[in-house]
Amino acid sequence: MEFKTVLFYLFGALMLLAALRVVTARNPVHAVLFLVLAFFNAAGLWMLLEAEFLAIALLVVYVGAVMVLFLFVVMMLDINVESLRHGFWKHLPFGAAIGGLMVAEMSVVLGGRYFGLDAMPGHTAPAGYSNTKELGRVLFTEYVYPFELASVILLVGIIAAIVLTLRKRKDSKAMHPSDQLAVKRNDRIRLVKMAAEKPVQGGE
Repeated sequence: MEFKTVLFYLFGALMLLAALRVVTARNPVHAVLFLVLAFFNAAGLWMLLEAEFLAIALLVVYVGAVMVLFLFVVMMLDINVESLRHGFWKHLPFGAAIGGLMVAEMSVVLGGRYFGLDAMPGHTAPAGYSNTKELGRVLFTEYVYPFELASVILLVGIIAAIVLTLRKRKDSKAMHPSDQLAVKRNDRIRLVKMAAEKPVQGGE
């Protein structure tokens, strides 16, 4: 067995275990950290498939930005874990059916040589083909408006997450910016006059 194949099975097994822990972990913070681990292993699989741009974009965008935002939101919001897990077993069959459908689709894609997908036109890339260049060309020409729309939706999601963290809670402590700007020196600093202490002589 080649070393590349060993890495493929290693990354795949770790990603499946991390994804399983995402839905089974009782602590939401632990679930987010397991999702970050799953993204790292998915990036490793994309590197093995010579899709370097997608692997780097996954690490920079999802792990470096989106998952950090999710982690802060989960840690700052007062989440009731028991209410989130209510009805888990009730919806488990539907979730398992969706997961099985996704596994079947990925099996068809990865096992294309056994289903005759190699004979389809456009399956093999020509010499000198760059998936990064082609992705950028399609993204910023044919799909430029959906790309901009997606960026606006993400911006609205960020603003909504910030607004949710600013809600009034009994256990949260905050200061109004206008009160901070109106502070004077005499309100924060008090000069105290103390008598000078005499040095202690030796032998006393």
